[in-house]
Amino acid sequence: MKALKLDMVQYDCPYIRTTRDHDVAFHTQHWDFNQADRTLETRLLTVGESPEELHGALEALDGSEMLRGYDLLARKQNTALLRSRIDETDAMRTIRGNDGYVTGPFVIRNGSEIWNVGFDRAGHADDALSELDGSNEFTIQDDDSIHVDDFFDILQNVESLGSMLRALQNLTDRERDTLETAVEEGYFSTPRGTTLDGVAAEFDISKMGASKNLRRSQRKVLRQVVRVMNDVEAQMELQEEASGSQLSGE
Repeated sequence: MKALKLDMVQYDCPYIRTTRDHDVAFHTQHWDFNQADRTLETRLLTVGESPEELHGALEALDGSEMLRGYDLLARKQNTALLRSRIDETDAMRTIRGNDGYVTGPFVIRNGSEIWNVGFDRAGHADDALSELDGSNEFTIQDDDSIHVDDFFDILQNVESLGSMLRALQNLTDRERDTLETAVEEGYFSTPRGTTLDGVAAEFDISKMGASKNLRRSQRKVLRQVVRVMNDVEAQMELQEEASGSQLSGE
């Protein structure tokens, strides 16, 4: 399996056009392609810099040529949940035409879109990239080939990985930012690249406040890390037992 993360600029995508003129971002994890009328139905979490930006973005999106329509499912201040339908874009047609498929969520902001796509064969990925290069702008942010054994490992541990993702999502913005800063600035390195005072200074808070945010974020993340480690270990033991049973039966 060939997995690609692409930073894509589609000239015919109404979501991308909207983010060029408005300070808004679209996030989606669910989409469905209708073969009959060649449309894409998507549920989008839309976040504006302000309620006014969100309002302007929704008005601009509603007037887009490629948009078949959208339903406003929920809205609160600067956040809205949409269900929308758009015509098949050129890049979407190219990916699908080369047996590509979506492997992760889309994130659209600042006039471009992060695509996570996969191909069963590397040759199909190369063909798709060659075709995309003719009519779209894109950069490859990540390019990985996943071995079939690794793919099965992911499937077998998907529930544990999901728990890990939920733990990260449960971090508050301040907890996430504090942990990220501590890692990037070398707080956990040996020797340390920064001190707790240095981390606190990044957020203009007290040393005690930085310590509290850091401990909370570590506790939430590490609790799930330990659970994932135990789940993976249990899965490995089951595989070893199964392998031993097969060998003894031969």
